[in-house]
Amino acid sequence: MTATSAAASAFAARARRLIETEANVFWLDAGPRATRGVSYLGTGSRVLTVAAGRVTLDDEDRGTDALDAIRAGMTTIPAGTAPSPFRFRGGWVGWFSYEYGGEFVGAPRAEGDLPDAVLIECDRLWAFDHADGTLVTILSSDRPAVPPPRSSSEPPVRPAVTWRHDRSSYLDAIAESQKAIARGDAYQLCLTNEARVTDPGDPFETYLRLRETNPAPFGGFVRAGGVTIASCSPEQFLRLDVDGTVTTRPIKGTRPRGGDAATDDGLAAELASDEKERAENLMIVDLMRNDIGRVARLGSVDVASLFAVESFSSVHQLVSTVTAELAEGNDALDLLAAAFPAGSMTGAPKHRAMSILHDLENGPRGAYSGAFGWIGTDGALELAMIIRTIVFAHGEARIGTGGGITALSRPNHEVAETLLKAAPLLAALGLPAELAEGSR
Repeated sequence: MTATSAAASAFAARARRLIETEANVFWLDAGPRATRGVSYLGTGSRVLTVAAGRVTLDDEDRGTDALDAIRAGMTTIPAGTAPSPFRFRGGWVGWFSYEYGGEFVGAPRAEGDLPDAVLIECDRLWAFDHADGTLVTILSSDRPAVPPPRSSSEPPVRPAVTWRHDRSSYLDAIAESQKAIARGDAYQLCLTNEARVTDPGDPFETYLRLRETNPAPFGGFVRAGGVTIASCSPEQFLRLDVDGTVTTRPIKGTRPRGGDAATDDGLAAELASDEKERAENLMIVDLMRNDIGRVARLGSVDVASLFAVESFSSVHQLVSTVTAELAEGNDALDLLAAAFPAGSMTGAPKHRAMSILHDLENGPRGAYSGAFGWIGTDGALELAMIIRTIVFAHGEARIGTGGGITALSRPNHEVAETLLKAAPLLAALGLPAELAEGSR
């Protein structure tokens, strides 16, 4: 074991101790075998929650505008913050739901039982640099620990899974999506499904299994407000640096990994040249360019990379990169409002796509296909897509999965793609990726 990998193991052990003793806790995790990037670990005694149209900070009413409530704390670095080369030096860590993003778009929403957003106000923060194994304390606090809810002492029960759409009804939804595209109502629709798992077991132990079998550069574990997310997200939604540089890296296009090197290389090459996947990716790139362009300096939006194949433990993905410079007078929250929810999880055009999907999906997405990460008090931001993620709430686990539907989509392949994406998540819960047939 190298010194850097030993340091990474020690950091993971620190994360375990913190998660076992603190209620409101986060671990933004670059992965167990990462050789670059930064992981952040921290806690907070106060939690901002958006639910039923109201914003609360613990029990304090903060009105109806969550972005204003966050913006109010973005003017100063917290007292006691140590000098640091790391991008995140304190602020908010948490997540925003897909339905919350719909408020910015004016799209119809399906009501659910989760908050629209949950954000921890940091009071302790550590950063770990995977390149050299450096651990830095950025924020410290001498407050007493706020213990997490007690885990159930009941003996474990074999989990059971229920899908919102069986194979038949999902194929019907794909058919309706393609009819809408043929009518000219949309160019692409990101259709999704949801699995709910009863008796899922301990969320953190599940996350540890997930990060070992399916590591990803934007993984994380966030627990606050009665909801826990355990994510192995491969997709960066938004990055904003303090100098105003904006980056988004939308993913559209998927292939499984091959069983041997030749097959694996062939699948990656097939993805890179697939007409349907490239067209789908390009539509989302154009949508993200347009969204970011609303708050960017005129002429600064640029496609830095198009159709790059990036390989993860279970899939190859087609990834593009868009950059821009934020216009004077706009901030991180203006950027979020302009671009959220991400076009890679809606389709195009965004408002019409979300309206069609509302009619087809038959329920809320909740945290899935929203975004999670951090918003700094210095105005920087980094958010990942909530995909390849398990959401724990109300005694069950929820797994969203989906894919982009276009006129060129092959329905059975689209169903298979949803199961491919869900498979590592279900495996972490001890379940196979299977979808009941249903009847048509």
